[in-house]
Amino acid sequence: MDKIATLKLPDGKTIELPGMSGTLGPDVYDVRSLYGKTGVFTYDPGFMSTAACTSDITYIDGDAGILLYRGYPIEQLAEKCDYLEVCYLLLNGELPNKAQKVDFDFTVTRHTMVHEQLSRFYQGFRRDSHPMAVLLGVVGAMAAFYHDSLDINNPEHRKVSAFRLIAKLPTIVAMSYKYSIGQPFMYPRNDLSYAANFMHMMFGVPAEDYKVNPVLVRAMDRIFTLHADHEQNASTSTVRLSGSSGANPFACIAAGIATLWGPAHGGANEAALNMLEEIGDVSKVGAFIKDVKDKNSGAKLMGFGHRVYKNYDPRAKLMRETCHEVLGELGLKNDKILALAMALEKIALEDDYFVSRKLYPNVDFYSGIVQRALGIPVSMFTCIFALARTVGWISQWTEMISDPGMKIGRPRQLYTGAGRRDVPAIINRS
Repeated sequence: MDKIATLKLPDGKTIELPGMSGTLGPDVYDVRSLYGKTGVFTYDPGFMSTAACTSDITYIDGDAGILLYRGYPIEQLAEKCDYLEVCYLLLNGELPNKAQKVDFDFTVTRHTMVHEQLSRFYQGFRRDSHPMAVLLGVVGAMAAFYHDSLDINNPEHRKVSAFRLIAKLPTIVAMSYKYSIGQPFMYPRNDLSYAANFMHMMFGVPAEDYKVNPVLVRAMDRIFTLHADHEQNASTSTVRLSGSSGANPFACIAAGIATLWGPAHGGANEAALNMLEEIGDVSKVGAFIKDVKDKNSGAKLMGFGHRVYKNYDPRAKLMRETCHEVLGELGLKNDKILALAMALEKIALEDDYFVSRKLYPNVDFYSGIVQRALGIPVSMFTCIFALARTVGWISQWTEMISDPGMKIGRPRQLYTGAGRRDVPAIINRS
């Protein structure tokens, strides 16, 4: 981009800001020299107009409803690839060929077991602990068990840590669930696919063989794929900010999990399902919609709209298809929650109140229904999200660590506190 923006300040100072262009998306202007040359900062709460990094991993066009992983549309990846192919793509920049996929799958599969002492870690938690609290603690503790791959400047260490995180998160998440319900942990099985193995560890018991249902496994795999990465969201930005200090990858991923735990980020599908269950019946949808339109009612429409997407979330269409497949396979086509969801979706796509505000259904609207049908409790929804997003986090972390221009993150502020003042003696303080 051969453009220069000139900024003129009230004191007469001027500064030229060079323009930069990416492959896709808006142009940006480089303000790195602004403070040094003018003594002023920019002000951008929530970083809504700030590009904090360069990245070639994920691209989103919210207005057009486009999501690309390494240039590939999410719709094509969800239809033609499994989750581990997507993991390979995010980590390496290209889809694997047949031999590369076999080798990658083999390596991930052989890393799924966790250190036996790590399993004892769970005994320190109360049985009624939230699974995300347990997940956060256990992932953070991984650095104490796998400290042979913590040199962030060693490419081989970074690669080993990535494999360990991607492979062991399903085991750790499943163990968190099993611990919460008092059932024995299920060891991973090397003869199962990534998604099938996770479901085996979640729902299998030692007393009988776990029967794999390909329709349900495919649904689980698609949930993983659709949540694998999503550009510079709150948790990914947290991972990058943590990593900029030189923190080890396990600590950085734990930081991402902590951020994801927030209800405004990873809890959206849980909130959408809770909303449907509170409505309770299709006959009450009209009254609920009326309340949503009334600003004084306090009613909120969850699972619709998105911070970035101002069009139909491309992941929502795919998850909607999966939702129908799963409910059909399980004989739940007449499920009242699905009927509610379809009624709400119809209104949202036709009612001018929602259309004009671009409140389209998002992926969270359907993923909660699918997970509920699979038998996953609401308390585990965000853990599933963290499991899927780990590959995106570690890919973004690796990209940042490999960038020779990386600097420790250091946002600035607009200070609004007291000016300089002297400390009075205690007897003179009112």
